[in-house]
Amino acid sequence: MTTQHGKLAAVRRALVDRIRDDASELAADVRAAIRWPGVLEAIAEVPRERFVAPEQAGEAYLNAPLPIGHGQTISQPFIVALMTGALRPRPDHRVLEIGTGSGYQAAVLSRLVRDVYSIEIVAELAERAVAALQAQAISNVHVRIGDGHRGWPEASPFDGIIVTAAADEVPDALVRQLKPGGRMVLPVGSWRQMLVVVTRGEDGHVSRQDLLPVRFVPFVEDDQ
Repeated sequence: MTTQHGKLAAVRRALVDRIRDDASELAADVRAAIRWPGVLEAIAEVPRERFVAPEQAGEAYLNAPLPIGHGQTISQPFIVALMTGALRPRPDHRVLEIGTGSGYQAAVLSRLVRDVYSIEIVAELAERAVAALQAQAISNVHVRIGDGHRGWPEASPFDGIIVTAAADEVPDALVRQLKPGGRMVLPVGSWRQMLVVVTRGEDGHVSRQDLLPVRFVPFVEDDQ
């Protein structure tokens, strides 16, 4: 391991320690999500500096969101860990991500599930995310350009769905693409937003659990 790689690995471990410490002060459901097996290990492994602009590399391991252009952000690492763990991912799972953004969230998920299907409405962001994922030799993330409100019906149903932008309400089209027993994690609301977990029961019943107040960019819909 080179000196630079060693330094970056140490910085990522320090970030994981901060996430763990922050979670210790929050509700049990939040702590459980952060501690879901493999989540913090994935955060420690994924080089976040590869998913931001070169001039932002020095800020990559701040526990904070960063702008990536087009009014979008790369999410705060704590929130990435929380949303990932709240899905309860397993190695045989197939997950749909709405809002590829930088590709960082998909890269974290790729270490925990079989396949990630990710939709990004902004073509330039999708292309940059694909390049960043390919540079990390990540082959189980499938990205396409489109309106995330419609989901990816031909690849459904999914074990989990993660939405990285705030919707005014839970999109029915996405709920229909969940497997029985599947979970969707998303921010809901406009000014006041709440991170919620939507679960589709084995009997088809849909339930909702509030996790944490959050602030996300809005869920953009294609006008066409």
